[in-house]
Amino acid sequence: MAITRQSSDVPPRSRVRRRAAGTRLAGLSLLAAILFSGAACGSSGNDRATGENDGGGAGATALLGPSAVAQGAPVRIGFVTDGRNAVADTTVEAAAANATVAYVNEHRSGIGGRPIELVTCQTLSDPSKGTDCGNEMIEKNVAAVLIGSSTVNESAWKPLHDAGVPVMLFASGGADQLADAESTFILSDPTFGTITLPLRLAKDRHASKVTAVVIDVPAALNLVNNVAPKLFEKAGVGLEVVAVPPGTADMTPQMQRVADGGGIVFIVGNDSFCISAMNGLRAVGFDGQVSAVSQCVTDATRKAVPGDALEGTVIAATASAGSDSPSKKLYDAVMATYAKGDFDDSGNSGMNMFTTVMAFRTGTEGITRDVSSESLIAALRSMSAADLTGVDGVRFRCNGKAYPQSPSVCVRGGLTTTLDGDGQPAGYKALGVTPIED
Repeated sequence: MAITRQSSDVPPRSRVRRRAAGTRLAGLSLLAAILFSGAACGSSGNDRATGENDGGGAGATALLGPSAVAQGAPVRIGFVTDGRNAVADTTVEAAAANATVAYVNEHRSGIGGRPIELVTCQTLSDPSKGTDCGNEMIEKNVAAVLIGSSTVNESAWKPLHDAGVPVMLFASGGADQLADAESTFILSDPTFGTITLPLRLAKDRHASKVTAVVIDVPAALNLVNNVAPKLFEKAGVGLEVVAVPPGTADMTPQMQRVADGGGIVFIVGNDSFCISAMNGLRAVGFDGQVSAVSQCVTDATRKAVPGDALEGTVIAATASAGSDSPSKKLYDAVMATYAKGDFDDSGNSGMNMFTTVMAFRTGTEGITRDVSSESLIAALRSMSAADLTGVDGVRFRCNGKAYPQSPSVCVRGGLTTTLDGDGQPAGYKALGVTPIED
């Protein structure tokens, strides 16, 4: 491999002290921000359902299904999110989480027949506040915690893990979280968007090489430098990593060298980084296959990169956001019925939170009214394979065998979409999804 750099009923638990925001935490937080945040895949604008055919009115009633109201003492479930701050705005997550919980309480009998009471804490993207949120959940005796796309999710997770509180996340790249076989449950394949996707593309297109153009920060380079090489070598596909500093406005010189090498080009970075890379590839006349992480393609990308350069680009997708998706129709119906006020759900953050709440409910199906951290962990670990609502075609099972080296991961494979001439997804396809063994 070549690497080049170019310019509730739960007893109280013990608190865990704050940890300083060291280099490792900062790196993992950046990795989460770059690779795992909910990025827009479709066009912008609030597309919450308003009509019968798109989730509102009578259409919503039919999609929600019959009434099955939870009764009895509430089960306290924690919810940790960054909220609105200088680093991020994840307010859509809270709107989606609260609306989905309301749906589950009225149509899915809550948890163990009892209503869910959501206990929310905002980290404001501050590691110390993340630790405070974890400790607050312990003090409030929540039975489990759902964590959104927080850039400081490890800070909140650590005290919860030490106290034996189960935690479910849509995605995470934290080494400690991935390795946890006890009480952590992750709903995304951690290698899919950056390893499985380009590797499968190379094999499908009979390409002998993949060139990964990666934003030059340690966290982003970690996966392609330390995990990918062995997998590519095993598959007989060459891998070259080209690290380009963030903020490089004109990547034409670097992309000329990439284009001369042929093969498939895979881009890892945020939208501004990808804009420079894609325009650089277009400038040098590269006509091969381009793929990218989903965070590459936002409305800013569509405005700054001509359609002929975006068309045919294959990206990993975090949600089935197409109008014909059963999950999207249900999401729209739930938001139209239960979400309070207007919010911007043009990205996938809201739908990812919807997936997390629904997976938690599905994974604990059949639990008795005696709900505790211990019983929730046991239910999730022993669950049968089930559809992952919000990610059509993908199934999940949390028995630790999707990736034995990462026993917290409940999913194998993921979604891809190919962009059209407007930079919009033209359908979704599940890739790399295989049964998770007993």
